[in-house]
Amino acid sequence: MKETISYKVKDIAGKLALAFLKNPLTALLGAFLLFMGYLSLNIMPREEDPQIAISGGTVMVMMPGATASEVEKVLVNPLERKLKEIKGIEHIYGMAMDNVGIVNVMYYIGQNREDSNLKLYDKIMQNMDELPKGAMQPLIKPFDIDIDIPIVTVAFYAKDPKKVDQVTLYNKVRSLQQQINEVENVSKTSLKGEHRAQFNVQVDLNKLAGYNLSLGQIMQAVKSVASNVPDVKSRTNDGQLIVFGIKNAIENAEDVGNIAVADYGGSLIYLRDVATVTEGTDVQNFKNASIWYKNDVDSKMSKEYAQTTLSISKLAGTNAVNVANDVIEVLKKNEKSLSNAGIGYVITRNYGVRADNAVNELMHHLIITIIIISIMLVFALGWRESLIVTFTVPAILAITLFIAYLGGQTINRITLFAFLLSLGLLVDAAIIVIENIHRHLHSHTSAHQSMEELLVEATDEIGPPTNIATLAIILTMIPMAFVGGMMGSFMKPIPLNVPVALVASLFVAYIFTPYLALKLLKKPKHDDHHSEGTK
Repeated sequence: MKETISYKVKDIAGKLALAFLKNPLTALLGAFLLFMGYLSLNIMPREEDPQIAISGGTVMVMMPGATASEVEKVLVNPLERKLKEIKGIEHIYGMAMDNVGIVNVMYYIGQNREDSNLKLYDKIMQNMDELPKGAMQPLIKPFDIDIDIPIVTVAFYAKDPKKVDQVTLYNKVRSLQQQINEVENVSKTSLKGEHRAQFNVQVDLNKLAGYNLSLGQIMQAVKSVASNVPDVKSRTNDGQLIVFGIKNAIENAEDVGNIAVADYGGSLIYLRDVATVTEGTDVQNFKNASIWYKNDVDSKMSKEYAQTTLSISKLAGTNAVNVANDVIEVLKKNEKSLSNAGIGYVITRNYGVRADNAVNELMHHLIITIIIISIMLVFALGWRESLIVTFTVPAILAITLFIAYLGGQTINRITLFAFLLSLGLLVDAAIIVIENIHRHLHSHTSAHQSMEELLVEATDEIGPPTNIATLAIILTMIPMAFVGGMMGSFMKPIPLNVPVALVASLFVAYIFTPYLALKLLKKPKHDDHHSEGTK
């Protein structure tokens, strides 16, 4: 092939065209690129929006007996000064209350969360000796926004509240929660609006005074058989004080009532003598949740149900669609069991569906745009030329997707927006190459050139200006990578993917456009009289 080409190649464009023009591996390379792009599109984690690195934490220090003013002076203010020594902190918010001081730390967006948490913990540990006397061990609670936002929320409700109580509902949902925790890439599950089983002890203050007993004695007696120290509500009802306990080694409310409280005049005083013990739910939990369910027959008719919401979060960087589908699969497997127990459920949030729909919608518009470009090129250059340019677009996107996958990116609305943004630029190089090839083919000077030499020369000619134009466009995108704050992190996929797509468009245009032109295009027959006239 090289012996038939007298044209001296000057640019990288011509060198690539010459190297791949008749190379048997060119077709294999094109098929490989398309396959890797399709594979990347399917295995890349899908999200609705790009993940934004937000880091920070809360430091809480207890100091029993201290007033808010004292806590501010000896805890909050010194702690704020020390935390300002940490590099990367944007905001520090201190709050002082009686007995406790709280300091919230917010790092600059984009800071590594693990490194930020380590800095915060290290700074607190370094200054433990400076805590005032009476202060307790600091509690450090880092923000974990990667797993705090649920991707699926499910509202469970009793179809007939008279047959299914809140405790039964909680136990059933709790069992299901354990199964969902075992799903791959599920990081965190939590319940909202749940009510657990509990023995409620309602102490009669008049009887307590009659036996000359204190509430502390009651609490100590309950504590001896309770897994947790009971809470005491400050409000009274008809001279009665409510104490809450949790069962441990006891079977029913009667067993709780038989707890010996004290010895009065040689006789034992039992809890039932001074209090009423009932078995119920954690009535101190005032957090209730309800759901309005529309009637299938009449949408105006709806009914309110008490519900328990199960929230499921995923690990950072994993596919929201796959995790959500796996969770829903577990729900479907337990649907019959839940129905038999008189429990219904409604999926109130499915981030996986939203992410999948967002990606599919943008891919749909991407395909429509490619078709529009192809139709326009049919009228401008011809259907063969249009077919060649049309191939280059998915090839370029395939390369970009594959590199994005290797870089650990997720496919989301902003990633695909970057592709849409660059789509008009991606076809520029291919159109310029095919247009120059088209011009050379219809030039009378081409009658004395071989097809191979013509393709290499036409590609090499437009190399320098196309390279410079593409470089200029890339340089306009690079400053976007230095935008800080929330907007910079949100738009980060654009400066990451658009330059990659533009560079890929050059290589695809220089390699595949001449190769496909050799396969699809033919030299037109020129009139010899005109050919001689041109000489």
